[in-house]
Amino acid sequence: MIEKSFSESYAAAGVDITAGYKGVQLMKKHVERTCIPGVLGGLGGFGGLFQPDLSGMSEPVLVSGTDGVGTKVKLAFLLDKHDTVGIDCVAMCVNDVLACGAKPLFFLDYIACGKNIPEKIAAIVSGVAEGCVQAGCALIGGETAEHPGMMPQEEYDLAGFTVGVVDKSKMLDNTAMKAGDVVLALPSTGVHSNGFSLVRKVFDLEGKDLHRYVPELGGELGETLLTPTRIYVKPVLKLMEQVSVHGVSHITGGGFYENIPRCIPDGLMAKIDRKAVRVLPIFDLIAKEGKVSDHDMFNTYNMGVGMAVIVPAAEADKAVSALAAEGQEAYVMGEIVPGEGGVELC
Repeated sequence: MIEKSFSESYAAAGVDITAGYKGVQLMKKHVERTCIPGVLGGLGGFGGLFQPDLSGMSEPVLVSGTDGVGTKVKLAFLLDKHDTVGIDCVAMCVNDVLACGAKPLFFLDYIACGKNIPEKIAAIVSGVAEGCVQAGCALIGGETAEHPGMMPQEEYDLAGFTVGVVDKSKMLDNTAMKAGDVVLALPSTGVHSNGFSLVRKVFDLEGKDLHRYVPELGGELGETLLTPTRIYVKPVLKLMEQVSVHGVSHITGGGFYENIPRCIPDGLMAKIDRKAVRVLPIFDLIAKEGKVSDHDMFNTYNMGVGMAVIVPAAEADKAVSALAAEGQEAYVMGEIVPGEGGVELC
């Protein structure tokens, strides 16, 4: 098949069809790791097939999310490490649908590259597959597009989307939220996948800073920045089975000020105890070396909190314990109060 599909003319134009076929062969073992009940067929079809089990749901609602990794991929190029950005891509999508109360079912990726190097593409997909395993969803398809002349040969961009499902009666719609509820912080692994344009402005990542050892980080700067985004799906879904969750915010671009209000109804606001927030050392470093104000830091980055979960005050301790049982740390960082200010850090 590969030999018959080779086009000498297309190859001369910069597109190697056979490299695409080789990439598919190399990624198959990674995709197989994500196979869960509901997956129909395998790679190579015109569409990914999934048959969801909707038993026990009276009104199933599909929830979709799409995102990319942004300019964090530039760091992957510089470090020549491509097996973690796929985790970021999955995380940015599945954490979003989780904020609606949905369980991710499947994921598809899209990779655009200057030159299709099968081993590099397979490394990227290995990260996507790992992200899907962490989220409990299936990788049922994707696309690799070779774009000679559109981007340098060594570069690529990565995006994807997921579809999840939730019973309508269990959707998180903030109608039960009230003053006195507690805001729990679920720690992040670092910068996650937002604000890297500012990161690259602050640091000389193409020079001496990339491999600079930073004692407070316990490692090299570039390695710390490339740490993949945490996926919160499994512990938070378990939490929803045990306590009344009134709201969930995935803290991405826009930080606290943009994301936390997205799950809060009119007439209420979140009052966050600034001293309670366990800011990670990487954010202190960005603020110090970039001379970035505290407001701008909290308006750009997750600051060490990848997800905020709002629960009744009476269930806060139970929620923290339930998350801990699933390996997810959590702590109280604020409360819901009357107001229209969205978020107040005090």
